[in-house]
Amino acid sequence: MTDTVPQTAPSTGSSGSSGEFAGLVAVVTGGASGIGLAIADELASRGATVAALDLRPSTDGPHLGVQCDVADTASVNAAIATVVEKLGRIDIVVNNAGVGAAGTVADNDDDEWLRVLQVNVIGMARVSRAALPYLRQSPSAAIVNTGSIAATVGIPQRAVYSTSKGAVHALTRAMACDHLAEGIRVNCVAPGTADTPWVGRLLDAAADPAAERAALEARQPHGRLVSAAEVAQAVAYLASPLARSTNGVALAVDGGMDSLRPRQN
Repeated sequence: MTDTVPQTAPSTGSSGSSGEFAGLVAVVTGGASGIGLAIADELASRGATVAALDLRPSTDGPHLGVQCDVADTASVNAAIATVVEKLGRIDIVVNNAGVGAAGTVADNDDDEWLRVLQVNVIGMARVSRAALPYLRQSPSAAIVNTGSIAATVGIPQRAVYSTSKGAVHALTRAMACDHLAEGIRVNCVAPGTADTPWVGRLLDAAADPAAERAALEARQPHGRLVSAAEVAQAVAYLASPLARSTNGVALAVDGGMDSLRPRQN
């Protein structure tokens, strides 16, 4: 740790008075709603000061809201600079911002492929790249990427999305190896189908939303959608200074969908 990083985070933004993240600053992309907001809240409850980066950041919430388009390098660089200016350091980056896409390879044109990859994959690289100089100065540096069950299980009508999340899992392992010697841990969380606004919109657009929800719940062994709070708990573990020997892993939070094959009675 160099002298340029303060021992404790400034009071601007949200933070608890104690916990394993006390004195640490966390950046959460897509942090204004859904899983991102749940992650921001959970890290703050454990003592972190949180900057929530988003296309439409909250201006009246408990976290430092910073406007950021992860698909634009200048926007990312400006957002990270703002976090450091206001909070003095960066110790944790949660690359959670992402977009969904439906359809087979025949249903999406090149522009749609590029749109999804720009946000879901290259966006993570942009944010991580911008934050690396500050993470290198932290005694508790960690990056957590949001992957998906779609990276490891074939899911209908998710060709573009599944490809992007498969890349996230591969990128996580590559980054964990590249930055191991610098003391920066890199992991990813892999949620099953989660109860998020995006999934809600898909359900609303279905011919029979209730039947579609029931089908999504039934394909997960524990019989329900994953909650945002459950994903946030997993991210907090992966980011925690108490998990220093956890590196380069994809932690499934999917009710067993990836690995369990229960008998159907």
